[in-house]
Amino acid sequence: MVGLTIWIAVGVVSVAGIETPKYEVIAKHDGYEVRQYAPQIVAEVTMGGEFREAMNGGFRKLADYIFGNNTKVIDGPASGSEKIEMTAPVLEQEVSSEKIKMTAPVLEQQSKTDTRVVSFVMPSKYTLDTLPKPNNADVRVVEVPAKRYAVNRFSGTATQDKAAKKKQDLLDALKRDKIEAVGAPLLAQYNPPWTPPLMRRNEVMVEIATERAGNAATGQSSE
Repeated sequence: MVGLTIWIAVGVVSVAGIETPKYEVIAKHDGYEVRQYAPQIVAEVTMGGEFREAMNGGFRKLADYIFGNNTKVIDGPASGSEKIEMTAPVLEQEVSSEKIKMTAPVLEQQSKTDTRVVSFVMPSKYTLDTLPKPNNADVRVVEVPAKRYAVNRFSGTATQDKAAKKKQDLLDALKRDKIEAVGAPLLAQYNPPWTPPLMRRNEVMVEIATERAGNAATGQSSE
């Protein structure tokens, strides 16, 4: 019992105070809610290979960037490095090789060529001009405009098979409601791997072009 309590406490503390993307809940439907996300800047890398291997490799490259493998700019010439605060979630989305050129949103992406894009959302205090520049050419900094997403939240460990099923369930729900999905669904993971499975926050999300009438609700995320 003591060990379980400590495990849970570590899970809670590990995400306390971490910034998450701001959004407004526009409507709630059976199986998902519709959110309007504010513009954001993301750092992303393209990875190939098996799901977990690619996710871990992408995370390491992005962590290396935010922990100091970068060059900051201070009112003039580039100088020194800067540690960037960790945010949540880690984002992933399945993507084709053609879509990679389009600076896809924030997330994992796997295609027929087994390619994924793994991304972190940068802290909201930064702009493209003030954000430190990556020293690793594999890391790209991309500005993402405001977008509207359909989102379904779930707990537990986000394995490849579980995430794929959740993504398909979301697409099926949108098709049922005659709402058009734009691009491939995304997987968002908010917690470190040592978090107890029942406490983990995972989401699948997909950009939508239209939104039909639903139960209106508003609010902002700070979880």
